[in-house]
Amino acid sequence: MARAFPFTAIVGQDEMKTALLVAAVDPSIGGVLVFGDRGTGKSTAIRALAALMPKIPMVEGCSFNCDPELTPAGLCARCESGAKNLKSRASPIPVVDLPLGATEDRVIGALDLERALHDGEKAFEAGLLARAHRGFLYIDEVNLLEDHIVDSLLDVAASGENVVEREGLSVRHPARFVLVGSGNPEEGELRPQLLDRFGMSVEVKTPQDVATRVEIVRQRDAFERDPEGFVKQQQRKEGRVRRQLQKARESLDTVDVADDVLEAAATLCLALGTDGLRGELTLVRTARAQAALAGREVATMADMRALAPSVLRHRLRRDPLDESGSTARIDKALSALFD
Repeated sequence: MARAFPFTAIVGQDEMKTALLVAAVDPSIGGVLVFGDRGTGKSTAIRALAALMPKIPMVEGCSFNCDPELTPAGLCARCESGAKNLKSRASPIPVVDLPLGATEDRVIGALDLERALHDGEKAFEAGLLARAHRGFLYIDEVNLLEDHIVDSLLDVAASGENVVEREGLSVRHPARFVLVGSGNPEEGELRPQLLDRFGMSVEVKTPQDVATRVEIVRQRDAFERDPEGFVKQQQRKEGRVRRQLQKARESLDTVDVADDVLEAAATLCLALGTDGLRGELTLVRTARAQAALAGREVATMADMRALAPSVLRHRLRRDPLDESGSTARIDKALSALFD
């Protein structure tokens, strides 16, 4: 298996790295959309994060990555029927790529034809959504995804469950994952319904200073010439971030959000004219996850302000009379309201 480039060796792109770490701490945030120039490390960062994640308990032999610590009601049908005799193993958090050309059967699952023809048995062949349960579902060029696949994703993202009714099969299984998408905005826009499902949206740009570009090339060249040696050099830093992630995930539910942060989130969303309340909810969740990463017990205004552009830039309505971008509008509102 090819080694992933170490997350701690990625130069620059701090907003993207922070958003990915925050989403990894709290999957309920809704994932991350990474838009920007080609060759700016989008897919590299996402795969690097996966290698950092701590292992989780899974039911051995389960196609749906069931958690053995759940009650039978939270398990798939197979695990529920044998709940008293489940064997557990520690497994890496799954990271599943959803290719652009994937068929609907491949994504949501379908009849296992081999077992049907060979054994005459109707059995369900789990799809990519089942494999991604409790992990990450990564879609490169997400803005080019076919509409019928987008529809399936929207249904599952809303309910946390995949329901398949076809070919005489009726299957229902949990499918909760962190959705991570990347793409180039010049190649097409994302459907508003799917765009709204991402908790955060970050913009990555090609570095414009020589020193940063030289350092990126130096690090990448060193990795390609000696992957094992390069990864070994980063082991200590990677271990530190891995422990930070593990501790943050464990302490997340104990982190409080101050009342002034709640009021500030609502005031900011109201001033920017965001639709619904998803903006405020995501601001609060990201601030809590950021505080957990920092090892603090209370999320502050600084946490909320730092993540506000990532949370809100893809939720703003376009204003034909305002030529400034979404990020500039958010920064302007933050300054006007809280400085």
